[in-house]
Amino acid sequence: MGRFLDISPEELKSELPERQPRYPSAVGYKYVHDDGRVSYPLCFIFSSPVGCKPEQQMMYAGSKNRLVQAAELTKVFEIRTTEDLTEEWLLERLAFFR
Repeated sequence: MGRFLDISPEELKSELPERQPRYPSAVGYKYVHDDGRVSYPLCFIFSSPVGCKPEQQMMYAGSKNRLVQAAELTKVFEIRTTEDLTEEWLLERLAFFR
């Protein structure tokens, strides 16, 4: 797993393989709330592409759950295709945590 600071979702997309599951990234992201407050949530993004081997998906899903629990991560997001990973996509998910 990598840790990326000051990277856009579009830049992160280029780091992800299109056909293999990965949890490559804990991303520190600058988020400006509707009321003007700024926060820097640590987002854990897990990639589980459509079409990858079921054995790989199961292996990564099980170890992802253990990692999330051990690191006490709260902003955990999964993408099924690298095309999903956009700034708009991430902002929609972060809005849930107001």
